[in-house]
Amino acid sequence: MDRAPLPDLDSLDRDALVALVRAHQAELASLIADRDEELQRLEAELESQRQTVSQQADELRTRSQRIEHMKLMIEKLRHMMFGKKSEKIVIKLEQLEFGLEEEETTQAEMEAVLDRVSPAKEPKTRPERKPLPEHLDREVVTHVPGHDCCLDCGSKLRHFGDDVSEQLEYIPDSFKVIRHVRPKFSCTGCDRVVEAPAPSRPIERGLAGPGLLAHVIVSKFSDHLPLYRQSEIYARQGVEISRSTLAGWVGGASDLLSPLVDAIQKHVLVGRKLHADDTPMPVLSPGNGKTKTGRLWTYVRDDRPAGEETAPAVWFAYSEDRKGEHPRQHLKNFNGALQADAYAGFHHLYGNHIYEAACWAHARRKFHEIHVVHASPTTTEALARIGALYQIEDEIRGRPADLRLSIRQSRARPLLDELRTWMEKALRSLSSKSETAGAIRYALSRWRALTRYTEDGLLEIDNSAAERALRAVALGRKNFLSCGSDCGGERAAAMYSLIGSAKLNGLDPELYLRTVLAQIADHPISNIQVLLPWNLAPSLQTHASRAA
Repeated sequence: MDRAPLPDLDSLDRDALVALVRAHQAELASLIADRDEELQRLEAELESQRQTVSQQADELRTRSQRIEHMKLMIEKLRHMMFGKKSEKIVIKLEQLEFGLEEEETTQAEMEAVLDRVSPAKEPKTRPERKPLPEHLDREVVTHVPGHDCCLDCGSKLRHFGDDVSEQLEYIPDSFKVIRHVRPKFSCTGCDRVVEAPAPSRPIERGLAGPGLLAHVIVSKFSDHLPLYRQSEIYARQGVEISRSTLAGWVGGASDLLSPLVDAIQKHVLVGRKLHADDTPMPVLSPGNGKTKTGRLWTYVRDDRPAGEETAPAVWFAYSEDRKGEHPRQHLKNFNGALQADAYAGFHHLYGNHIYEAACWAHARRKFHEIHVVHASPTTTEALARIGALYQIEDEIRGRPADLRLSIRQSRARPLLDELRTWMEKALRSLSSKSETAGAIRYALSRWRALTRYTEDGLLEIDNSAAERALRAVALGRKNFLSCGSDCGGERAAAMYSLIGSAKLNGLDPELYLRTVLAQIADHPISNIQVLLPWNLAPSLQTHASRAA
């Protein structure tokens, strides 16, 4: 703060001197008060941070105890695997194995966050790492300083040794070791030692290269191979990587990739049309080994069928139950059309800023399920009339929105009016308790939302985009029993977001993640958009076509 220069004190009388002193006393008191207020604010922030770190440390200790308990339970079950109840024991063992890997992954992710918020003064003690197998191919990468003279005195550098570190990398169907060599030079004129800086790694001090990390993540979340099974597969190739090590890698990578997931969420929710759906996600309850049913929500932005060039993307969110408060929280900043099924949890969303566009695939499915079991003239005609609407959509898919709107108004709208009249007439001739009558009532009760697609060329006739996004999750439920915890469900949602968005943009998810993990550790968060799937797609698709 600039201060006015002091006047000549000798020229001031007593009253002027007193006034001057009092003015400076007041200014000083104000400065002291401001300083005290700032100190109190900083102390409050510090105390809050201490409490947060303390709580996280307590949670880490609790998780460590739970992990040790689960390891003990697994060992006990392995000794009990023979006998009449061996099948039930195998199922219980698989549940515990999967729960343990989720606990270890969550612990690694929390440690990564803690290290970033409050770095430890001393490096953590880590398990002694086994040397990498000698039979693996090794690629030597040499990192030399960018200058050949001493920056201190200008004298020449003399090579006197090397710093060597190894990194395990994965290339399709095989492993290799990348040996990073950093020659050390000493200055011939002074005592300075010069060497190139160590290359960054996706996970600090981690053994895994970006290709191996990407392979582990895609194998777990896209190919649905739990980490303990991956560990067994790698052991057959002569590379021993424990499940806990793999869990640490996944946890560290999840923390590293979280800004990308946030960017995908923002991109998805700024569209003016969303496809939404949800699916159950079995989750292990902590402590008792039993499962509860969590929920995985999917929100898809894909306007390509309406001729738009905006990049498609999918964002997944996990919740521990199916309460309607979850989609309300997810979509609190969304404005536009929500294409979804008839789940009651979505209904309270529809109002001023969100309006409903229902799904003809759901309406058609009710008639089809009846038709497969007991075909009738009514179900046959219903399917034929709905099929005519889909035929129009096949013809206009990918065309501009205004053209789609014009064709729907001229061709689909009359068919819908006729379909409603036919349904109302058929309903009067059916028993009110028949399943066919129930299917008709389902469609008529949602008629406004079912026909809204004819009023906006951007909308779709159904919600198939969201259902396609959930297919990978349904396959995963068949391949493993459950997520190991709520944290595991949240992590799965994040990885599904990255993998699903890569697929929507025509990318191999493993190639995409390998590229991102090779760069993101040194990439500024403020420019994270560069690493989104659609921004990397041109270069990665070119790379893939050359490789083919």
